[in-house]
Amino acid sequence: MESSKKYKLCSCFYLFLFFFLTSVAADPQTESLLSLKSHLTDNSNSLKDWFIITPGVSDKALACCSWSGVRCNQDSTSVVSLDLSSKNLAGDLPGNELLVFTDLLELNISDNSFSGEFPAEIFFNLTNLRSLDISRNNFSGRFPDGNGGGSSLKNLIFLDALSNSFSGPLPIHLSQLENLKVLNLAGSYFTGSIPSQYGSFKSLEFLHLGGNLLSGHIPQELGNLTTLTHMEIGYNSYQGVIPWQIGYMSELKYLDIAGANLSGFIPKHFSNLTKLESLFLFKNHLSKEIPWELGQITSLVNLDLSDNHLSGTIPESFAGFKNLRLLNLMYNEMSGTLPEVIAQLPSLDTLFIWNNYFSGSLPKSLGMNSKLRWVDVSTNSFQGEIPQGICSRGVLYKLMLFSNNFTGALPQSLSNCSTLVRIRLEDNSFSGVIPFSFSQLPDISYIDLSRNKLAGGIPLDISKATKLDYFNISNNPELGGKLPPQIWSAPRLQNFSASSCSISGPLPEFASCKSITVIELRNNDISGMLTPTVSTCGSLQKIDLAGNSITGGIPERFAKLPHLTVLDFSYNNLSGSIPSDKVFQSMGKHAYEGNANLCGIPLKSCSAYSSRKLVSVVVACLVSILLMLAATLALYYIRQRSQGQWKMVSFAGLPQFTADDVLRSFGSPEPTEAVPASVSKAVLPTGITVIVRKIELLDKKKSVVLNVLTQMGNARHVNLVRLLGFCYNNHLVYVLYDNNLHTETLAEKMRTKKKDWATKKRIINGVAKGLCFLHHECYPTIPHGDLRSTNILFDDDKMEPCLGEFGFKYMQHLNKGLVSSTANTDQMNVIREEQQKDIYNFGQLILEILTNGKLMNAGGMIQNKPKDVLLREVYTENEVSSSDFKQGEVKRVVEVALLCIRSNQSDRPCMENVLKFLSEADNRFK
Repeated sequence: MESSKKYKLCSCFYLFLFFFLTSVAADPQTESLLSLKSHLTDNSNSLKDWFIITPGVSDKALACCSWSGVRCNQDSTSVVSLDLSSKNLAGDLPGNELLVFTDLLELNISDNSFSGEFPAEIFFNLTNLRSLDISRNNFSGRFPDGNGGGSSLKNLIFLDALSNSFSGPLPIHLSQLENLKVLNLAGSYFTGSIPSQYGSFKSLEFLHLGGNLLSGHIPQELGNLTTLTHMEIGYNSYQGVIPWQIGYMSELKYLDIAGANLSGFIPKHFSNLTKLESLFLFKNHLSKEIPWELGQITSLVNLDLSDNHLSGTIPESFAGFKNLRLLNLMYNEMSGTLPEVIAQLPSLDTLFIWNNYFSGSLPKSLGMNSKLRWVDVSTNSFQGEIPQGICSRGVLYKLMLFSNNFTGALPQSLSNCSTLVRIRLEDNSFSGVIPFSFSQLPDISYIDLSRNKLAGGIPLDISKATKLDYFNISNNPELGGKLPPQIWSAPRLQNFSASSCSISGPLPEFASCKSITVIELRNNDISGMLTPTVSTCGSLQKIDLAGNSITGGIPERFAKLPHLTVLDFSYNNLSGSIPSDKVFQSMGKHAYEGNANLCGIPLKSCSAYSSRKLVSVVVACLVSILLMLAATLALYYIRQRSQGQWKMVSFAGLPQFTADDVLRSFGSPEPTEAVPASVSKAVLPTGITVIVRKIELLDKKKSVVLNVLTQMGNARHVNLVRLLGFCYNNHLVYVLYDNNLHTETLAEKMRTKKKDWATKKRIINGVAKGLCFLHHECYPTIPHGDLRSTNILFDDDKMEPCLGEFGFKYMQHLNKGLVSSTANTDQMNVIREEQQKDIYNFGQLILEILTNGKLMNAGGMIQNKPKDVLLREVYTENEVSSSDFKQGEVKRVVEVALLCIRSNQSDRPCMENVLKFLSEADNRFK
């Protein structure tokens, strides 16, 4: 009891001492800072040293001069700098607490979570202020307009308000600040036009207005900014053309008007920008040819005109670009050849011209005169051979030449290109041997040589490629050779595809194969027996050995592979009994058919092969064959007369059924009557249930629809629902989807995962990965077309989302003639339009997930809602407090959603950038 009294007495004494000491501080600046601290939320205790221990050392010195973030003048009588940046502070900023700092020169509160309106008092009273940094906060409402008092900050040189939630018009009064050199108002929700008064700044050197909701015409008065060296005004939604008066900005070094909805053409007057180093005009609607005069800007280092409607050829005047490092002309409508002058540029390191209509041969000197690092000329009509010296300077790390008409042998010099990381040469007509020596390619991770005419086998030292994770050599029918003995021991190899390559010999032993997930070797001449050492491949998900000459039995150890989902041993010479483990039985009949001496579930019982039942079996088989033959002939005759012959196309994972097998599963000789709905289910002969979608072919669109379906079927990704195959005649198509794995939709999943942020984050990332694959890894691009929560599916055990219904909307447009099947420009425009809709719908989907379904299809409604209000709603729905480390992640994901749902398409990021932003959000706050 006595000790308790002593404790209470001590507590009272210390409390009295604290109040006494804090009351000692009489100077108003220290008191204002203490009051400011009391108004703020400081979850990280960043201001822990903001307290008074003893009175000041003199009557004049301020007690606060020793505090973190506070800097005083030489005699410590006045605060001249206040730096509270990156301290995890939050709350409204009380402007009245800052009025006493009349000598303040610098105020930095950037990278915090301040919210509410920014206090206008700062613009009226801090007349000595030279630098004001309020970037990366959540300030909302209108930016202080100054009420004619903008000149009060006559000494202001630096103003950075990047990444807030300001709305309303841009503040006009700032143009009165004659000493202002840096103005950054990017990344908010400013609306209206850029004021013409912004052309009257006297000293401005840096102007950034990008990433807002600005509209109207870009004012020609900006051309009066003759002191400006850096201007970013892109990622808005302007109207009209680029003002040619910008060509008067003689000091300009950096110009970015990307993603700005601009039309017209590139002004010839840009040739006057003789100091310009970076020009970014990508993602607009610019047309016509690139002006010849652009080549006069010899100072250019970066030139990005991609994703426009530019036509014509690359100007020969580009020969003057002696400093150019980046040339990006991808996603345009340009034609002609790649001029020799491009190969002569001494500084060029990145060349992107993919997805155009270029033809002819690549210049023989390409890569010999500059340190090329990344070359992408894919999806054009180039022909001829790869230039021998493309890697002669020894720094090339990405070479993308796929989907062209290249021929000839692969240059031996590629084997000496030790910096190579990624090679994509698929879908050409390359011949000869593969020259790679993998011991000399230490960083190679991705190689695709499929769909060529290569020969000479797979290099024997492929196992020495220590970073290789993807290798595809499929559909090189003259390749031949045997599988290298140590191939499975490549330490990072995940996907190995070598189907239809005339490979012979036995399968190598599976040793040290922990990383391999996919093995595709169908339609080769592989012999020997299946080796039980495959059980060491713990990550294996798919093994396809169909159409070979493998003998012996099926080792039971395949059942020990925990992730195996696809197995196909059909059409080999296997014998004996299929192991009884459910893993083997779940693969279906298709995985084993075509092996005459193989028996057991799901094939016929092995007892059927015993001698005592041989006679009955033979008789039964003969009768069955006769009946089946008669039924087949009758069915064939009926269908031939009515709708044409039915054919079957199967993809990986579907049994090798005939079209008749599939049609019989509908339970009627006339499937149009048995499948009245556009989507239904069917049970195939092995008992496998599939989703069936019926498509009626219109106006002789058969070949177009089948081409798109084939592309969709070849699209394989962990975040896509598998299209297993389709059967068709002249009038109908039945598309078969996997029904075994996906049993729950996102809409249903959200009901049980309302507070599970980790699951929501995984779902959002998974959907983004699936969309990114469709948009950027499939050629041509496959737009999803119908992205919504009911089309996001899951399986019973995993939380990995899978996109369903992808590609069907675009295919239906082609089928109905809404898109020309012959006009490439028309198709490209429709694909771009559908991509933009996908991105917008993805943004809406994020908001639906984050609000547990409360915000559905809310893109339009959200546009005018302040960001801080939306963030509070999302934090509440996910039970994220201001002290929770997850708040930063959630905020970043919300920002990504808001980017995706911007009303103007040109303001939205592509899915590659979306995935990058999400990844940054994930990594930044770990």
